[in-house]
Formats: sequence, structure tokens, C-alpha cells
Amino acid sequence: MNNVKKSFSIRDMENLSGIKAHTIRIWEKRYNLFTPERTSTNIRTYSLASLQKLLNVTLLYNNGYKISKIAKLEETKIPVMVREIVSNTSEKDHAVNAFKLAMVNFDQVLFLNTYNSLLADRSFKDIFSEVLIPLLNELGLLWQTDTISPAHEHFISHLIKQKIHINTEKLQMLEPTKKDKVFALFLPENEIHEIGLLYLNYEINLRGYKSIYLGQTMPIENLVDLLKYYDNVHFVSYFTVSPTKDDLSAYFKEFSETLGISENSKLWVLGHQIRYITDEELPQHIRTFNSIDQLMESI
Repeated sequence: MNNVKKSFSIRDMENLSGIKAHTIRIWEKRYNLFTPERTSTNIRTYSLASLQKLLNVTLLYNNGYKISKIAKLEETKIPVMVREIVSNTSEKDHAVNAFKLAMVNFDQVLFLNTYNSLLADRSFKDIFSEVLIPLLNELGLLWQTDTISPAHEHFISHLIKQKIHINTEKLQMLEPTKKDKVFALFLPENEIHEIGLLYLNYEINLRGYKSIYLGQTMPIENLVDLLKYYDNVHFVSYFTVSPTKDDLSAYFKEFSETLGISENSKLWVLGHQIRYITDEELPQHIRTFNSIDQLMESI
């Protein structure tokens, strides 16, 4: 599925908007807000335009507008009102909806305006933890259930990564103040889901440590060079889809054997895949974390 998804089920509509399918049907019948098409087996499907309208309507509805009033508005008026609300509010719930809307419309301007309205009274760190992590968690779930297409996911991921890069670069211009350990951040082979690791890099820099960001799909043998330069390296990785459940033990064994980890060096791992392992199974120099916050508390 490499194309942009253009047809959505009622369940997709519910997942993306947070409005129950039952309510969507009422809005459809009573107020003619949407016109679904029918498949050959008589199942309702909704166009991208209907999804965009639903997200707009949801944002107005959550902002106190009655559905009967929204239904009477001219079609062209609704997006204008949404933009006005988004530019005048820093409410995180509205922002999550606006980011979703920006994603389905491939609307960079809406994304940036929403982000900047949040920045008026929040730090980047707050925006990421309060708004972008909930958004990513939701979209991660939607991604797995095939609600959004790869094109949508790449678009929103790129914009979020751009913000992390900008904020990290500001910190990287400062000399590290803490010298007791050096962090090397990498993703294992076949792993390309980078946002979590990029954000960790920002947090590590924020705390005054030196970090070496190596990025996606790094073979274990390529990490050996770092031990020639530093004897207190903490390797940090994010396992979202790789290594698979069956390959985890072999990966950790190879990592330990190849790097011959000293007492001062560690491997710290987060991500979806770590739910398959317990700390008891791991050697002392390898540790798993359930969240970015939990890892940051250990630094």
C-alpha cells in the first residue's frame, strides 16, 4: 500500500476523530453532514473530503459549537473557522486534532501555525510530552490498524523530526558540561522508526551530556569504533519493529560478544519490542526502559 488512502470505513472515521460511529451516523442522517458511498456489499465508505470535514466539525464541536449550528454553515466557512480557533488557542486537545487535520490534508501551514500557537506558552519539551507524544501514540495505533497511509505517516513524521532537529541543534552548540558518560544513539538493522531516538537525543543534550547520534539501521560491528575513543559509552537504542521477538536474545548475545562491553559501558533499550523480555534475562550491562521519562530518570 504505497498510495495515499482515499477511502475510509466508519471505524477509521471513529479512530481518527474520536467521535463514536453511532454519533457519526446520527450526524449523517439528521444533519446530512456527510454523504457516504456504498460498496458492492452495501458497506458505508467515506471519502478523504468527508474525513477532513469530520475532523473540522469535531474541532468546532469540541470547542462549544452546537452540531445543529455547524450543519447550517456554508461548506467553505467551516475550514476558515477551524483555522481561526487553532490560531487563537493553545489548548492541547485542539492541537492534537489540528495536527491530525494537517496530516490528512498534507497541510504544512496548519501544522506550523498550530505548533507556533502552542509555543506561545509552552517549551518545546512540554509540547513534545503533552501534545506530540499523545498524537504519535494515537497515530502509531492507527498506523498498525491501517487507518492512515504511509504517505500521511511520512508527512507528519518529517515535520515532527524537523522540530526535534531545530531544537537539538541549539543545544549542540553548547559544550557538554557532564563528562562522566558519553551517549551513542543508534537504531538496529532494519529499524527506521526514528522519532523516539531523535527526541532522546534532544533530552540527553538538554542535560549537558555529549551524545553521538548514529541514526538508522546500524550493524553491531560498526559500533566497535566508538570504544576506541571512549571507555564510558552508554549505547541507547529503540526497538520498534526490529529485532523481532525471536531474534532479541541472539541480538543481545552478539552485541555483548562483539563489543566486549566493559564495566563502564552499557546498552539501554526502549521500544515496542522490549515487552518480550524481562530484566532478569539480561546481563548487567544491558537494561530496558518502558518510557523516555523512565530512561531520563536513570541518567
